[in-house]
Amino acid sequence: MSSSSIQMLISMVLYISIVIFIGVYFAKRANESSENYYLGGRSLGPWVTAFSAEASDMSGYLLMGVPGLAYWTGLADAFWTAIGLAIGTYVNWLIVAKRLRKYSHVAGNSITIPDFFSNRFHEKKKLIMGISSIFILVFFTVYAASCFVTCGKLFSNMFGFDYHLMMVVGALFVVVYTFLGGFLAESASDFMQAIIMIFALIVTLVVGTLATGGIGVVLDNLKNIPGFLEFFQVAVPATNELGEQMVENGAPLFLEAGKYSILQAASMLAWGLGYFGMPQVLLRFMAIRKSDELTKSRRIATIWVVISLFAAVAIGMMGRAFAPTGLNTASSAENIFSLIASTLMHPLIAGIVMAGILAATISSSDSYLLIAASAFSKNLYQGIFKKDASDNSVMKMSRGTLIIISIIGALIALDENSVIFSIVSFAWAGFGATFGPLMLFSLFWKRTTREGAIAGMIAGGAMVFIWYFLIKPLGGVFGIYELLPSFLFSALVIVIVSLMTKEPDEEIQKEFEEAKYFEC
Repeated sequence: MSSSSIQMLISMVLYISIVIFIGVYFAKRANESSENYYLGGRSLGPWVTAFSAEASDMSGYLLMGVPGLAYWTGLADAFWTAIGLAIGTYVNWLIVAKRLRKYSHVAGNSITIPDFFSNRFHEKKKLIMGISSIFILVFFTVYAASCFVTCGKLFSNMFGFDYHLMMVVGALFVVVYTFLGGFLAESASDFMQAIIMIFALIVTLVVGTLATGGIGVVLDNLKNIPGFLEFFQVAVPATNELGEQMVENGAPLFLEAGKYSILQAASMLAWGLGYFGMPQVLLRFMAIRKSDELTKSRRIATIWVVISLFAAVAIGMMGRAFAPTGLNTASSAENIFSLIASTLMHPLIAGIVMAGILAATISSSDSYLLIAASAFSKNLYQGIFKKDASDNSVMKMSRGTLIIISIIGALIALDENSVIFSIVSFAWAGFGATFGPLMLFSLFWKRTTREGAIAGMIAGGAMVFIWYFLIKPLGGVFGIYELLPSFLFSALVIVIVSLMTKEPDEEIQKEFEEAKYFEC
């Protein structure tokens, strides 16, 4: 290993050590109760709430997936995705955050999303809790796999280590850290990691643009690629049978620009709909100490997201001018961020910037693992199978679940050619369609029934699989992102089934009204 690689590794190890310290620091407090472990005792301040929500949401796809997408096909897909995410972030904080903070307290002091849904409809037989917990386990296992892929790619690309070894090491690190400190450790470190992520994005964008010759030179280079700078066209790399982009006279080859319809743009904007069903974000709304502080958190979160997404898209596009032939597959294109940093920066600074990718990965995977573990131990084990389980046994079950989910996620991540953006987009659609419509109707439509909630969840989750595996391959108008049709189908099913079934009893409706004006 070269001296520069050693210096980068030292910076990253230092960062990892700080994260471990945070986990150890909060371990005692986390172990006091399951509420502390899963929700931090509802004690988060506005800055930690905002930064930890967005850091846990923006996984490796922010620093690897989005830049890779922009590098490979140009502006359109990445831009419309970023716009959708920015709008979704703002609207979610605006209409869902305060209402959920109050309602989750009124509805039996719920500390997980399945808890809230079950308590909202006063379930005796915990069917909603069971179904929502199973969906969380499935989709968060996929999400965790995407984070492990990020770890493997990062260390393999940067230091020449074996991908599979580094993927496993990354998984072990996240498990140990989450095992120790729970939600408080996760939220505190996510606050730090959000700062590192945005620092890494801005520094890499500025340094890369200056090294390429400035904005004018970058744009002049990109204008020569058909469809690269268009909102309704996409660049189409000319690839061989192995999926590698062909090069001629030192320049990458592109086919004629592909068409990009308004429907395709709308389907990428639909990424914003996913926020309404994203457990790792919704839990932050529930965990803030005072609902009135959510207004400040909304402003902080929105500014962070807009800056971060703009920088991520711009890095991918600038990267095509900086290294036009350096990354010749859709999978390797996701290394453009690390390529720029390692090539242009002092090794110690590059190490800190590379820690931004690690930060994005850790801040997301710890959330995914913790929520998935709570879905099994708190909601399935204690909520359904063993209702008299002690808090201590729930905690032990949770940590055992962490390990099992991580093993399954690591098995999914064994393919080093996995495209992070594709893995994340599927899991994002799963949560958005399964929980998004139900969350909105649960908070804002008194007439929503338990039967409608169950039918809507199943319809949304199932449609994600049906659309992705059976309908989307047909292409044409069916080639849109699976979240949009699945979200709409789930919402429609909730309305129809709720209207066809008996309206909620008086006690549920009274609680619904109480949540509107509850102060907490």
